[in-house]
Amino acid sequence: MSPQLASLVSAAAPVQEVARAWAVRRTGAVLLPVLGAAGLLTTLAVGWPGAWWLVVGLALVSAAGTGWWLWRIWHEPLANVARQLDRQHPALEDSTALLLTHTDTLNLLGQLQQQRLLTRWPELGASGALLPVDWRKPSGTLVALLLIAGVVWWQRPVVGPAGTPAASAAVSLHFNEQPGQPAAAPRILTTHLQVTPPAYTRQPVFSPTTPSFRCPQGSRVRWTVTVSRPAGAPILELGGRKLALQPVPGRPTEFVFQQPVTASALYRLRFAGQVSDDYAIEIQPDQAPTIRIISPKAYTLVEFGRPPQVLINAQLRDDYGLTRARLVATVAQGQGEAVKFREVVTDLSGQLRGQPTAATLRPVLRLPALGLTYGDEVYFYLQTWDNQQHLTRSDTYLVQWEDTTVQESALDVSFGVNTAPAYFRSQRQIIIDTEKLLAEQRGLPAATLLERSNEIGFDQKILRMRYGKFLGEEADETIGGATRPSEADAPAEEPGLGSVVAEDHAEPEPAASPEKHSADDGHDHGHDLPSSSATTHEARTAELMEPYMHRHDDSETADFLEPTVKAKLRAVLSEMWESELRLRTGRPREALPYEYRALRLLKEVQQQTRAYVKKAGFTPPPMPEATTRLTGDLAGAAAPRRQQQVAAPAQQPAIRSALRTLTQVQAGAKPAAGSTAALEQAGQELARAALQKPGAYLTALRDLRRLTSALRAGQPTPSVNFPLLERALTSLLPPARPAPVSRATPASGLTRRYFQELSR
Repeated sequence: MSPQLASLVSAAAPVQEVARAWAVRRTGAVLLPVLGAAGLLTTLAVGWPGAWWLVVGLALVSAAGTGWWLWRIWHEPLANVARQLDRQHPALEDSTALLLTHTDTLNLLGQLQQQRLLTRWPELGASGALLPVDWRKPSGTLVALLLIAGVVWWQRPVVGPAGTPAASAAVSLHFNEQPGQPAAAPRILTTHLQVTPPAYTRQPVFSPTTPSFRCPQGSRVRWTVTVSRPAGAPILELGGRKLALQPVPGRPTEFVFQQPVTASALYRLRFAGQVSDDYAIEIQPDQAPTIRIISPKAYTLVEFGRPPQVLINAQLRDDYGLTRARLVATVAQGQGEAVKFREVVTDLSGQLRGQPTAATLRPVLRLPALGLTYGDEVYFYLQTWDNQQHLTRSDTYLVQWEDTTVQESALDVSFGVNTAPAYFRSQRQIIIDTEKLLAEQRGLPAATLLERSNEIGFDQKILRMRYGKFLGEEADETIGGATRPSEADAPAEEPGLGSVVAEDHAEPEPAASPEKHSADDGHDHGHDLPSSSATTHEARTAELMEPYMHRHDDSETADFLEPTVKAKLRAVLSEMWESELRLRTGRPREALPYEYRALRLLKEVQQQTRAYVKKAGFTPPPMPEATTRLTGDLAGAAAPRRQQQVAAPAQQPAIRSALRTLTQVQAGAKPAAGSTAALEQAGQELARAALQKPGAYLTALRDLRRLTSALRAGQPTPSVNFPLLERALTSLLPPARPAPVSRATPASGLTRRYFQELSR
């Protein structure tokens, strides 16, 4: 080796050593996921023999990708390694590439830098690997692939190398052979069954020990049949369909077939003249989950003073597992036409972790958190889903927060209502305008605030005058019987009060001239005095008409309202005046309590002035709604019953003909022509019944088919349980009509003659 080459090799040797160690570590990081992929493919190959083509394809792709990646790792250029070293170690001063350059080609400064790096290199190597490898991602990928392999192995169909169940015994099927078949003819030796329940049931694969079995809906059933020698494929007759079994590769005497079963059916095997009996597959459908709410009751009244919350205690059940649950609450707020509804959904799935088959939920309805106040209601119900996404919803329950300020009338249950005029609700708009003004008060100038407050006060005045007409106040001069404060009575420090009061007063009527009088002006005139008899007569007439007079100029008799209603209405006008006074003087915040009190009193007046029209017909007694609502009490209630004469079903001639044939066969007589066809038709009816009740009709169906096969082939009658077969066929017939029964004949002659006279 020349001195120049030796110097180049000695300078690049540290970089080559680092590159080799880095390639080894990167190779280990690549092989970790490959190891996990190999485990997953091995699990697929062993646990799922039918997916061998998928395993081979994935193995080839994985091998090709791994080989290409390893080739890139071990052929990494040294220049790339030098750049990686410069990024990882600032002490190399981005000069690692100088170690890969011949010393003679470098200038004096480059040679000095090269010698400096060679001097620092042992110090960098002492701290550990110069180019580290991140092992977190490869390790995470390995763990994920191994977990997937474990899941695949847990869900595998438990089969042996020959395609038969590894740990299951063969089921015993009874076969009927054709007559004259030689002993060396091919036959079915063993039959194995394997049932794979659907994933939502979370049940393991099992092998039934009897030909007739039960399984969940959607299960995949696998038949594995072993024959004595090849003679074609066995035929599976499943639910009226004929399906050929598939041969197992490398096993010419073994055949398999898989079929998902969604409905109950009968099946039998047929091979080389052999026909098995009928066997039943009974399907267990997935039931929807059930919800049982233990508390509260259908109607719950949260009384005043009690905690405003309701504890819900509900039990959920499902046959395979619950996945989701939620509480849906509909909040109803307001009264009359102002009712608003809002829906609040609360997820309760956190208490169903692990998909339990039974769970108890105890959510709490906190009424203030839902935005409820006194008098509001909340309707709630529960919903739950199982792992098959079947949904169940409970009944709707009602919770009401008692409002002690509302006076309810029990007469509302049995009487119709004619509500008061619409302007009874206009006080609410004044409150809304006042609250809006208060919300915008900060950003308004004082003049604008006073103007808007004055406008609201004017609206309050118009409303007050409307209600004053109900008390006979034709002129705006009194408020509920109280004299209005005059301009002089107003305090001087309240600006604008004098103008407001002056505006509220009605213009005074012009005074009558003293020299002008009329006969009906209410004054006494000496020259028009009537006689004493006429005065007495008019006084008596006025006394009789007094109860029926309606005087508009008297506020006490200008209406027909009750005294209690008048008193409340006067209080309403008084509250309106106090509100108007403060609104006109620019104090809307002080006017707001008076507005609310006026609205509350108006509602009470509205309730007391309702016009009730009694219903025609029966008037039921008033019901206490708070204690009978949604209780479901049906005491004294009888459901309507309807009776209808239904025509008798058909006489089923095929079954009756089959019963006659059975009688002839038991007696040893030769069956009539067409009896075999009648037995086959009866067998179809019996097969339909066996689908619903296999335990009651399946044995009789087997005996009937054996008897039919023997009669068709002209063979001797086989050993058949004739009483069982007759009972099964007879149970399919409609009930017989009762036979007429003759009455007993009277013994004595006189009694007989009396009975004959009655019978005419």
